[in-house]
Amino acid sequence: MNTRRRPIPAAARLVGAAATAVIGLLALSACSGADASDDTGGSAKNGGKLKVTASFYPLQYLAEQIGAGHVAVTDLTKPGVEPHDLELPPRQTGKLGQSDVIVYLKGLQPAVDDAVKLSGVKHKVDAAALTPLEDHGTEVDGTHHTTGDNGTGDESDGRDGKDSAADPHIWLDPVKYAEVAKGVGKALEQADPANSAAYGKNTDALVARLTALDTSFRDGLKNRASDTFVTTHAAFGYLAERYGLVEEAINGIDPESEPSAARVKALHDLVRSKHVSTVFFEALVSDATAKTLAGDLGLRTDVLDPIEGITDKSRGTDYFQVQQSNLTALRTALGAK
Repeated sequence: MNTRRRPIPAAARLVGAAATAVIGLLALSACSGADASDDTGGSAKNGGKLKVTASFYPLQYLAEQIGAGHVAVTDLTKPGVEPHDLELPPRQTGKLGQSDVIVYLKGLQPAVDDAVKLSGVKHKVDAAALTPLEDHGTEVDGTHHTTGDNGTGDESDGRDGKDSAADPHIWLDPVKYAEVAKGVGKALEQADPANSAAYGKNTDALVARLTALDTSFRDGLKNRASDTFVTTHAAFGYLAERYGLVEEAINGIDPESEPSAARVKALHDLVRSKHVSTVFFEALVSDATAKTLAGDLGLRTDVLDPIEGITDKSRGTDYFQVQQSNLTALRTALGAK
């Protein structure tokens, strides 16, 4: 899966002479990590916490909730940084090799994928391998294509730019997020068997909360006047499919791409025919396109947060609070009673 097709800077791709230096650093880091961690208890065996590196917020949140006091979690994507755009300097890439566990989502962040390959870390968790991925483009028409557990698929239909890509936004569907949580929990148990009971208990508790969130969405969106909502980019395909909604995205999977004139015209027609009231934008990306479309059509704007990071602009301090805010915004936009 590869959500974005843009040139990747040399530092992220680790090419040429720089790659040689970094690979050497990674080798040393991996050896250091191996000395401190093994299958009998990881860093926790030596009196410290299990060192977990997460590629971005949704995976950081899972690791922190499941690991609780037994893990020290580092997030590669700082708050306010758009995860798709992340670049890793050689020093940060080298430190990745000191992790006991790496949790990432293959295809979302090319720089992370490259660094993980070179890390030498034994316990790696690819969230894209824990739940089936699907193709979601600029329109969700009820026909979805499952790409399978390995996150790969046909990338030649050209729907979203010159390459199609499986949608990575699995965490926005509470059911799929729960599947990822179970996989992360098992990985922590394997890396730190001494605390496996705690990880198992915490995983069960988190899955129960996600099950309750799923019920809240089902109940909250049950009696609605409309099924269709408009967003700046197609981050909510899994959520829409889960609850019988139709997501119409201005920009497609890429949050910073520009819509074609034909797409804008189609949205104008759709907004009128489907009685759309709201154009949603997100906190980490410019709202200019959403406000332009809304202004042209006399619609309101609101935030629907893809929860790729928590900042002071977020409507909540963690995943569950922001999801509840998303549910409230959708209920208003869809006329739910």
